[in-house]
Amino acid sequence: MAIKDVLNEKLKEAMKSHDEDGKRVYRMILSSVKFAEKTSGKELDDAEVVQILQKELKIRKESLSEAQNAGRAEAAAEAEKDISAIEPLLPKQMSSDELVSVIQAVIKEVGASSAADMGKVMKAVMPKLKGQAPNDMISKTVKELLS
Repeated sequence: MAIKDVLNEKLKEAMKSHDEDGKRVYRMILSSVKFAEKTSGKELDDAEVVQILQKELKIRKESLSEAQNAGRAEAAAEAEKDISAIEPLLPKQMSSDELVSVIQAVIKEVGASSAADMGKVMKAVMPKLKGQAPNDMISKTVKELLS
């Protein structure tokens, strides 16, 4: 089942069970998906929907840390609920060890030897890891391995 279909089903379930937080989160995600489809002029595939989910998750995690730093418990609790609703929709994330081994293999494959080759490595590694790890974590790992 496509991720978009799962989102629609989750929204229906949240509406039936009167889960206000679930309705809010799923509607917001579906709205982001529909906006991306409208701007691109085509229906998004699962990989593109996963990117949107990762972006929404990143936003919620940033909101959570800001709310915790500001001492806003209510906002932090809301962000945690959002995160717990989004995370199960994402594919299984790679562990840092798995990520390092994939990136090391790509570095050997590309023949990269310094930080100047980061662009070549990123270009080769991104399609392989699409949706399995956050982009900022991938680039940070590549940078560490090349330096």
